[in-house]
Amino acid sequence: MQRVELVNNELSFSRMVQGYWRLTDWNMHAQDIVRFVEQGLELGITTTDHADVYGAFTQEALFGQALKLAPGLRDKIEVVSKCGILFPCDKQPDVRVVHYNNDTDYIVAAAERSLKELAVEYLDVLLIHRPDPLMDADAVAEAFIRLRAAGKVKHFGVSNFSASKFALLQSRLDFPLVTNQLEISAVHTDYLFDGNLDFLQQHSVKPMAWSCLGGGGVFHDFQYKALRDCAGAIAEESGASLDQILMAFVLSIPGQIMPIIGSGNIDRVRTQAASLSISLTRQQWFSLLEAARGYKVP
Repeated sequence: MQRVELVNNELSFSRMVQGYWRLTDWNMHAQDIVRFVEQGLELGITTTDHADVYGAFTQEALFGQALKLAPGLRDKIEVVSKCGILFPCDKQPDVRVVHYNNDTDYIVAAAERSLKELAVEYLDVLLIHRPDPLMDADAVAEAFIRLRAAGKVKHFGVSNFSASKFALLQSRLDFPLVTNQLEISAVHTDYLFDGNLDFLQQHSVKPMAWSCLGGGGVFHDFQYKALRDCAGAIAEESGASLDQILMAFVLSIPGQIMPIIGSGNIDRVRTQAASLSISLTRQQWFSLLEAARGYKVP
């Protein structure tokens, strides 16, 4: 498995990241999760992606049960979590409306809650989950500085941030934001033209990518038929699977993008991890882009 250096001699991720957004839907007991993590490690997948909000604020505790059962796994993985989204649910009885909170005290409390739920002493990376229109960059920076000084979080980044918001927050810190986790897929191509990936490449920041398979809709929704047919034809030519071609589309984009695999089926994880060995030609890549957008490149 390829590795991506995020901070020289301090932090690297496996090129493919295992996401646990749907862990609560996988019907796994703690021992099942332990085995799943171990099988991922056999593939070279060491980086795990979480968020406090996943599973309506229950996912991290499920993963934490597995780490309590097999504490030796902690030293073999990188733990990433996110915070800042709140919505009405059983775990948030006082929340009446979906909103974001990037205030200093909230970020610190959220990180500390994630440490407890995940049963870890520190997070390798904490991300701000969504760009808050009320974000005070100084307040976020203060939270990061506090958590870093306490040894509770080693590194920090953001998720779904524009280049300008990324630059604003970075301007308040004397240590680097290590990543921006963005929605990147053949069915969501805005990122290719909005300047975000250009900005990250300019500053040598390696992006993480979520929903690389378009949330699964690409496999059956009528609106993606042209893309599905194009990717299927390339898959047949290449001796690959449809999901491997769609993952290879993302991996072909410059910047050492790190796709997040969202499946809890280890066979699908193996298949998607194997997409690292697939090289698309430029013509294949642009044919996928054309099929995704529904019109030819100008």
